[in-house]
Amino acid sequence: SPTGYLHIGGVRTALFNWLFARHNQGTFILRIEDTDKARSSKIYLDQILQDLNWLDLNWDEGPYFQSQRYRLYQENAQKLLKQGRAYKEGNAIILRIPAKPFEFVDLIRGPIKFETAAFKDQVLIKSDGTATYNFACCLDDHDMRISHVIRGEDHISNTPKQIAIYEALEVRPPKFAHIPLIVASDRSRLSKRKGAMPVSYYREQGYLAEGLFNFLALLGWSPGDDREILSPEEIIQNFTLERIVKSGAYFDTEKLDWMNGQHIQNLDIQVLVKSLLPFLLEKNLITQNYDQSLLAQIIDLCKERAKKLSDFLQLADFFFLSKIKYGPEAKQFLLKEEGTKEIFARLIEVLERLKTFDTQTLESVSRELIAVLGIKSGTLIHPVRVALTGKRVGPSLFELMAVLGKEKVLERLSQAHNLCAH
Repeated sequence: SPTGYLHIGGVRTALFNWLFARHNQGTFILRIEDTDKARSSKIYLDQILQDLNWLDLNWDEGPYFQSQRYRLYQENAQKLLKQGRAYKEGNAIILRIPAKPFEFVDLIRGPIKFETAAFKDQVLIKSDGTATYNFACCLDDHDMRISHVIRGEDHISNTPKQIAIYEALEVRPPKFAHIPLIVASDRSRLSKRKGAMPVSYYREQGYLAEGLFNFLALLGWSPGDDREILSPEEIIQNFTLERIVKSGAYFDTEKLDWMNGQHIQNLDIQVLVKSLLPFLLEKNLITQNYDQSLLAQIIDLCKERAKKLSDFLQLADFFFLSKIKYGPEAKQFLLKEEGTKEIFARLIEVLERLKTFDTQTLESVSRELIAVLGIKSGTLIHPVRVALTGKRVGPSLFELMAVLGKEKVLERLSQAHNLCAH
């Protein structure tokens, strides 16, 4: 429905339908339920289509628009009027609900029964001439030969109303499967106030489509074993309704971050570079003509600690800066360590003489200097890391030195040397 942005709950439902269709070699149909003219917007529609495309939830038919199918709804409403199964109240057309129970077999929850007192006569056509949600969906499902409807459990109460409409139309209803709602940490339904963000938010924050896809697939479903990092192909192969749980699916942001980090590490480095470029360009850390080979080395070096693409802005920023700005913590560390100034001076002398500035050489000469000075490895490695990056933690020191290059390394060591008190 293009009355708002596509949120996590909605896209998880779309994903489960898509997986079911792909697993069973079926047809995934995209229908835009835009009968609410006042609230529907092309802005929302465009974003919904963009979000589905980003997650690679490609559709086989559609998009079909309910706003373009008014004739179908009106014709069938008039037919029910003539048959006496519906009546008019003003300009509205209302279906008579017979005094009997309505029941169906939910493919996840089993038999569900509603007494007739659970709901009243149902409006089919509103006074403004537009079809109601339930009537439009029933007619569309029949017209499009829908076999299975997979939706959130909050729609269970709509099902008997729709069955009543199918029976009045004398057509067979599709099979229904109601999936568990996504819940927050307090087990209440996930809402905008409790962290339900639009899909576009996760893309902008730097989550990979593969990571979010994987995470959403496991919200209420499992492959039947303890695997958590799965490709779309593996999920399709294993996806069945029998493996969907009935209880609420907890949206664990820490789990999403971990899972996305795993996908970042597994991603082809060139694909990762391409995905990161917009983030780096937006923050003016690089220009369009930045050396792609060097960028790939930087990203490869920092990816182990990244949970999201946006993390690289903090993890790797020191590679792109012409001069390091030491924060209070870095300054305090450099000033308090005894003998740091001499270590920097001696290391600068050693590095200036190097003709080969690769990881192996840098580690070799640094270890030699550590032995000569009679100090522990950390006594050299930790302050040098702070001097070169402004941070206490980061990638392998000798690898990052090689990627930074001789000129930048010497400049930053000199800068830190001048800052040191002793």
